Amino acid sequence: MSTSSLAEPGLPSAEHLEAIVQCRLAGRLRDFRLVIRSQGVILQGRASTYHAKQLAQHAVMDLIDLPILVNEIEVR
Repeated sequence: MSTSSLAEPGLPSAEHLEAIVQCRLAGRLRDFRLVIRSQGVILQGRASTYHAKQLAQHAVMDLIDLPILVNEIEVR
């Protein structure tokens, strides 16, 4: 899975953050990707519940100090 990362130096990689979020959510996300831009973060993937989508967003907000531009996690 390719992940775009145009983050500033010193921030963790998108892959590292994805792994942390996946671990925290214990398999509640599928095809989870983080796209880091200089303006903020885009969340992508699928979740089985709206609650899991929100947990993913809050996990990312806890990990980095960038705004969430878009939460594109689909609830299915």
